[in-house]
Amino acid sequence: RTTMKSLRFLSAEAFVSNAEFARKSLGAVAHDLFPLLFKASYLLEQGEVIHDLVENWPLFDFNMGKLLGATLDCQEDLSHRTCSVCLESCLTGLRDYVLNQSSPYMKKLRVVDLTGIKDVEVQFCKCKKTMGRWARTQLLSKLCSELLVYLQQAECNPGTFEISIDVLIDLFVTERNYELVVQALLKKCNCPLKICCVAFRSDNLTLQKFFYIIKLTDPSLLRKLEIVHNVHLEMEHLEMLFNSIHFPLLMSLTLPARTFNVRRFTATDEQMLTNTGEKMGEMRQLTELSMSFSILTGRIQKLLSPLKTPLKMLDVSNCSLNHGDMAFLANSFHANHLEALDLSGHNIPELYPSTFFKLLSHCSSVLRSLTLEDCNIQDTHVNMLILGLSPCQKLQEFRFIGNPLSSQALKQLFTFLCELPMLKNVEFPVPRDCYPVGITYPIDDASLCRFDHQKYERVAEELNLILVQANREDVKVSTPLFGSYDAAVQETTNELGAYLIRSFKETLEKFTTSFNKMG
Repeated sequence: RTTMKSLRFLSAEAFVSNAEFARKSLGAVAHDLFPLLFKASYLLEQGEVIHDLVENWPLFDFNMGKLLGATLDCQEDLSHRTCSVCLESCLTGLRDYVLNQSSPYMKKLRVVDLTGIKDVEVQFCKCKKTMGRWARTQLLSKLCSELLVYLQQAECNPGTFEISIDVLIDLFVTERNYELVVQALLKKCNCPLKICCVAFRSDNLTLQKFFYIIKLTDPSLLRKLEIVHNVHLEMEHLEMLFNSIHFPLLMSLTLPARTFNVRRFTATDEQMLTNTGEKMGEMRQLTELSMSFSILTGRIQKLLSPLKTPLKMLDVSNCSLNHGDMAFLANSFHANHLEALDLSGHNIPELYPSTFFKLLSHCSSVLRSLTLEDCNIQDTHVNMLILGLSPCQKLQEFRFIGNPLSSQALKQLFTFLCELPMLKNVEFPVPRDCYPVGITYPIDDASLCRFDHQKYERVAEELNLILVQANREDVKVSTPLFGSYDAAVQETTNELGAYLIRSFKETLEKFTTSFNKMG
């Protein structure tokens, strides 16, 4: 894949390709060329040059997203390259920027923004070793702690203690790196590199630890909060969180599965739901909300009505919404602003076809991502689905795995999808006719892989041919049997797996103890 590069960028590549020469010559390089050389070094994975560029950074800010994004000199966007060599060199260079007393440049750096880095499934860097969000959190925390220890022990230039650099980062904390991150946050005031958390993800943490560390992050800066796997947050804890901590800038909130469960609601629970909705409404601009696997039947209006700003992303997958819930969503002021919508796990054609299509029509002018997994969409619904999707000209992602569609219906749908000009990613189901006769939907995990793989490959080739013939090879298509790729889960899969095994073992031990007592 070729990209346009200016003569300036080609010259920068030639300059940094000889690492020894480039490092010796940095002192004679004009300040405004540093960003150009940084991107060229990142593209060529010249770790030593990256380190030295950052160590001697002569500008006021260092924004990874802008530095690696598409520019006039190089149109290729490198912000999705989480190359371990490059990122480690970058962060250690930042530490050494503080310690370097002989830099020829006056230390002007005030803000480092690491939030523009995107974690993706396929990496194009040569080393193929990635540094994900968890590892970046780990390394930055470690470097901050080491920096403080060094400054306390060594005789440093007094000016070193006057350096103050805000490092904006998306923190990802689990049990494994909890202590290290806590120590870095506790000592933030004394450290020249000041961790500023603008997005926080928490997996595999006790509630006590979660509540403690979230207060240390400075919640007044937080824009995105993800509380995901193995954090046993229930509605009373959520209400406690909102009552004890103020999140004035929060725009995105992801809650653990089953945070809400209205099947056994009492009057107290109902009041908690009301209070939670009101607290969410007090936030200045909550635009993204994910509440998957919570049982919200008949309560969506109570929860969302207090919001004063329209949601741009809503994930209510597997939330057992009824017709009234869907009618509220379709008629709410949120409908005209939704850029991402996930309604997976709802029987859309049977329960609320008209209100769903009304919701789709209202958000069609802005909708970028639509997920309809396990929604019982069958061949007889394809024409109606095409009609509903036709106005969605800005749609970039469409995921609909787990639906009982035949290969013929998929071909019909793909022919239409080629007409959506901005579409980039499609996740489609294994065709129904590839499975044995009598298979029931939703398909259980044990049966998910029991399909005719050769027939599936033939159908996949035919679907790809439809894209090729329509000149839409830019559309990436896949069938992730066990759900979409999640970079955060992939990075911590061993830790999460160990946690699940431990929980299963503890459950078995309790069961055995109870059984023995009965005997």
